Amino acid sequence: MRRILITNAKGGCGKSTLATNLASVYASKGYHTALFDHDEQHSSMRWLRQRETTDCPMIHGVDASRNRVQNVTRTWQLRVPNNTERLIIDTPAGLKGDELIKQLHGVDDIIIPVLPSPIDIQATADFIRDLLLIGKVRNRHIRLGIVANRVRINTLSFRALERFLKSLDIPVIAKLRDTQNYMRAAEQGRGIHEIQSSSKKLDLPQWDILTDWLEAEASFQEQQKHA
Repeated sequence: MRRILITNAKGGCGKSTLATNLASVYASKGYHTALFDHDEQHSSMRWLRQRETTDCPMIHGVDASRNRVQNVTRTWQLRVPNNTERLIIDTPAGLKGDELIKQLHGVDDIIIPVLPSPIDIQATADFIRDLLLIGKVRNRHIRLGIVANRVRINTLSFRALERFLKSLDIPVIAKLRDTQNYMRAAEQGRGIHEIQSSSKKLDLPQWDILTDWLEAEASFQEQQKHA
């Protein structure tokens, strides 16, 4: 099972949008997929309940928020089916210190969504510093990747975001454009690739780029096991 953490301490950057769409992409590719929702707003869980009314590939959901399930152990609460191949983890805003370190346990990849605004850029810079210094993600051999969210390419704010990310030596994996397609998909419990929209063809290549980046490392590690 490969664990992919979607996180940023800054709220409103699109973590749930990224988590739900990535889970739907993996499910559509035939992977046994699970989605953890650690956020007490339960956006991913609401999306999954709506998805149950569709004919889309099934995704196993786990409400991982601490205050949601009573009279069960934490281990039981966070269990996933044994055949799970890809686990997508949606996290709450404000992660730091011990809570941040706990979320890193067993993680293979971290995807950080960031909006192209000065406030979001600064908050993300601080969060990445915590990942590197407190979480020691490079010592743990956890890969970091950035997804630029709600992007409008020809703007000063986007150029500032590009300069910031280049200075970190952390790859920008995908650039998701600012479109209502994501809202339509969320309302239907679908991924953006599963909705009826002629304009979605502009968005799908970025999701192929993101999953190709994630799966390239998974394939490399599998080859190393059998070498």
